[in-house]
Amino acid sequence: MSWISNVVRPKIRGLLNKREVAQNLWIKCPETGEMVFHRDLEANQFVIPGSGYHMRMTTPQRLDTFFDSSQYEQIALPDVPVDPLKFRDERRYTERLRDARAKTGAVDAVQVVTGAVENVPVVAAVQDFAFMGGSLGMAAGEAIVTGMLTAVEKKRPFVLFAASGGARMQEGVMSLMQLPRTTVAVETLKDAKLPYIVVLTNPTMGGVTASYAMLGDIHIAEPGALIGFAGPRVIEQTIREKLPEGFQRSEFLREHGMVDLVVHRHKLRETIARLCRLLGTKPLPADLPVPAEPAAA
Repeated sequence: MSWISNVVRPKIRGLLNKREVAQNLWIKCPETGEMVFHRDLEANQFVIPGSGYHMRMTTPQRLDTFFDSSQYEQIALPDVPVDPLKFRDERRYTERLRDARAKTGAVDAVQVVTGAVENVPVVAAVQDFAFMGGSLGMAAGEAIVTGMLTAVEKKRPFVLFAASGGARMQEGVMSLMQLPRTTVAVETLKDAKLPYIVVLTNPTMGGVTASYAMLGDIHIAEPGALIGFAGPRVIEQTIREKLPEGFQRSEFLREHGMVDLVVHRHKLRETIARLCRLLGTKPLPADLPVPAEPAAA
């Protein structure tokens, strides 16, 4: 009895109370297989130190690293009809939306905020690939339009971080209507003579590249980002030819004139702030120092 009490039972308790290890404690580089401690990767803005591979970022992570002191203000977005087509494939569209919202904590794929980058005021929109592949639906289109109109109202540059697989098929033609709507909003921004800077992240594909993501004044791409309309495999199957090495990647597109700059994530803040200043945006006035009291005679 003592052997069961002293040996067997403690071992069973140890198995049942085994401490769980976080699944994302170590991150594997998709290119080289290098294992990086999650905290080190987060401190490096989710860039693999050895290979320089740019991992995807969530919207809060992107905003925190982009704005001064991680300070920014959310812009309220209009409500849109949910599931206007009552769409269902393997699952109901409403169920997919519920899961995406629980996973990301966001209402939809695009969030719009305003803040300062190196003391330069901007309005920014961030597309989150984790929310149904960053797909463009009615809510995302409304967010982009609202962000651009807010930039016009506040007379600030508009910065877009694009990441998307394309239009949201569950909304059908309603999704496709966001292409001309966002294009009209871009024209409104340009009529106001305000800078429109697009940062293309991995991946930016489909209807997003067929509309607002390729209509900026300046197009910046993160290294190695996949950018295009149809994917490389679809193109190869269509034309029955092997595509060039690195086709549709940032560096290839810069060489062929589709993007203006390929900028490392660590340099994005200073690059965008400098471009905004060159395009006429004035920095916010610095706080005036408090005058010292005169010394007693």
